[in-house]
Amino acid sequence: MFSDVFVDRPRLAIVIAIVTTLAGGLAMTQIPVSQFPDIVPPIVQVTTKFPGASASVVEATVAQVIEASVNGVDKMIYMKSNSGNDGSYTLSVSFQLGTNPDINTVNVNNRVQAALPKLPSDVQHGGVTVAKRNTAILEFLQLYSEDGKQSPLFLSNYVTINILDALNRVPGVGLASLFGPLDYSMRIWFQTDRLISLNLTPGDILAAIQQQNIQAPVGRLGAQPMSYDASIQINIETKGRLITPEEFGAIVVRANPDGSVLRIRDVARVELGSASADVQSRLNGKPAAAIAVYLAPGANAVETAARVNKTLDRLATRLGHCNIPLGPCRLSPRTPPSPSARPVRPAGAAPSRPGTPSALGRPSAPPDLDIRMHR
Repeated sequence: MFSDVFVDRPRLAIVIAIVTTLAGGLAMTQIPVSQFPDIVPPIVQVTTKFPGASASVVEATVAQVIEASVNGVDKMIYMKSNSGNDGSYTLSVSFQLGTNPDINTVNVNNRVQAALPKLPSDVQHGGVTVAKRNTAILEFLQLYSEDGKQSPLFLSNYVTINILDALNRVPGVGLASLFGPLDYSMRIWFQTDRLISLNLTPGDILAAIQQQNIQAPVGRLGAQPMSYDASIQINIETKGRLITPEEFGAIVVRANPDGSVLRIRDVARVELGSASADVQSRLNGKPAAAIAVYLAPGANAVETAARVNKTLDRLATRLGHCNIPLGPCRLSPRTPPSPSARPVRPAGAAPSRPGTPSALGRPSAPPDLDIRMHR
C-alpha cells in the first residue's frame, strides 16, 4: 500500500511533514481568513423627546413628521417606531445587508434635518439624535451602594461622570448608556392656587426663568478703537447662570405698581432633584444605576467584552480597588472624582454637599462612600 512507503522510510516522512508545516505557515500570512456573514441588517436609530407629551401627542406631532421624511431613504428595508407616554420617541430604520452603516447614518440624518423645522419647538430645543446601532447588547452592569446610603440620583450622576465616557471609548463598544438616567435638574413645584389667584400661568414662570437665567456676554472696557489715553483693557463678566435653589427662587416674575415684586419662591417650591424619575433601577432591593453596553456593528464580542472588563479594572484601580476580576467590583474612592471629569449638570446645581454635584458639576464624594460594580 501507499502508506508502506512512509512506514519503511521514516526520514522521508519527517522531511515531507516539515516541508508541509513550513508551507502552511507561510500560506497563513497570504491567504484570506473567512468569516461568518452578517445576518442582522444594519440599523440606524433616531431618538428624541417631547417633554410632557403623551404617546398620542408624540405620534401625531413627532413620529408622523419624522417618518414621512425618512421613509424611502436609500437602501432601506423597513422601519419601526415607538412613542412613549413619557414623551420619548424612537425610530429604528433597517437597511440591506452589506450596506455601510456610516453612509446609512448620514442619509437618515439628512432626512431628519429636513424635517426638523416642522417639529415642535420643545423637541427642536432638546435635539434629535441619529446614530447607528447594533441591537445586540454585549453585557449589563450595575453600580450600587452596598449599604444603601447613596440615592439613585447620586449613583446615576456618578456613573455619567466617571464611567460612561471611559466605556464609550473602548474599541468595539457601540454605545454605553444608562437605563433611565437621573440627571440633576432644578425642579419647580407650582402652588396652583397661588398662580390662579395672581392670574399667572406656568408659561409666565418659564419665560421669567429663560430671560433671567442666562450667560450674557457683556464685552470689554478700553478695547480698540479707543483714544490713546486708555492704558488698560478690562473684560467684564457677569454672574451668569443661576446655581442654587435659593437663586432660582429669587427670580422676579412680575413687578407690581406699588413697587413690590413677585418672585418664584412666592408661588412655587424650588428644589434640586432628577430631571425625570420615570425609571429607577435596583439590585437585590438596593438603589443602583443600570448600564447597558451595546456592541458596535462588526465588532468581536469576546474581544470587546475583555476590553470592557479591563477598563472596569482600570477604573477600579484609579478610584479604589477591585479584588475579583469577574465578580462584584468594590469602588471606594478616597478622594473626590478627578477634576478632569466632564460636567453633566443642567443650568441649576446645588452647592457642594454629600450626594449632590458641586459648582463644577462633579458629585462630591461623601466620606462613607461605598459603591460596588456588579457585572
